[in-house]
Amino acid sequence: MTTRREFIQAAGATVAVASLGARAQTRPSIGIIGFQMSSETHARVANAAEAAAKAKGWTVQVLNSRGEMPVHISQFDTLIQAKVSGIIVAMGKPVEAEAQFKKAKEAGVPVITVMSGASPHAPFDISVNEYSVGSRAAVYMLDQMNYRGNILTQRFEGNTATRIRGKVLDAVLSENTAVKVLGTHTMARTAAWRDDVKAGMSALLLKNQGQIDGIWVSFDGQAYVIDDMLQQTPGATRGKPVLVSVDGGVETYRRIADPKSLLMATIAIPFERMGAESVNVMERLVVKKEPHDSINASPYIYMPSDLVDRNNVAQYLKK
Repeated sequence: MTTRREFIQAAGATVAVASLGARAQTRPSIGIIGFQMSSETHARVANAAEAAAKAKGWTVQVLNSRGEMPVHISQFDTLIQAKVSGIIVAMGKPVEAEAQFKKAKEAGVPVITVMSGASPHAPFDISVNEYSVGSRAAVYMLDQMNYRGNILTQRFEGNTATRIRGKVLDAVLSENTAVKVLGTHTMARTAAWRDDVKAGMSALLLKNQGQIDGIWVSFDGQAYVIDDMLQQTPGATRGKPVLVSVDGGVETYRRIADPKSLLMATIAIPFERMGAESVNVMERLVVKKEPHDSINASPYIYMPSDLVDRNNVAQYLKK
């Protein structure tokens, strides 16, 4: 049931977006939708895009779908009705929201996504090559294990990027049969995902106590939860088990530099650069009116990723 407060908040957002569209006559306006802003990576992309757009003097409205598809779809529709110049979506759902993507295209509103997957109704998705990211994380873990031993995996199937990373891990493991998966926990898409990870991995750690040589994790937020648990586990020290993840960020680098932490490495994804690049691409489309095929030949615009471990973490902490 919608509360009076929620109704007032929704009405306020609609009015703000309508005002955004009205001002579009004098300067570009964009709507930025973060699918779940409680996720650090979603927020990093959205905040960087907002800062880049405002630096250009654009009018910006940032919306948070709170991880809920009905809210996501409603926000899309509201922005289209407001006739914004363009829409940027952080970690969106092009398949589930295909009707909205199509509606935006038909209305002449370009949609640039970040780490969402390609859509026939959107010019570009700005991403990293997740197949490369997945292989680097998996191979690093196996390198540290000397390609033998037992592992646990913490997965998330509700996001294209994390799903690809898991599939690449499976491919790597298929060629390294001396490594055995003792157990897997798949995170539910829920606002209480941290509790879900803690409960699921606690059970696996207890069941396989003393037998675990490595833990593969689909993204850093999950790794923090697991690292905190491992630091309280007798006998657990850095490298025993090997803990590897993907994403990068200040908290991740702090942990990698901290000898008490078991997090050994991450594949750092440039979320802020991707957010800023989404605005640069939008400018080329809506201001400079460049044909999209002159901007990039494929629907994916790839950004570089970096392996960060104890050997180079100091330079990332300085940034």
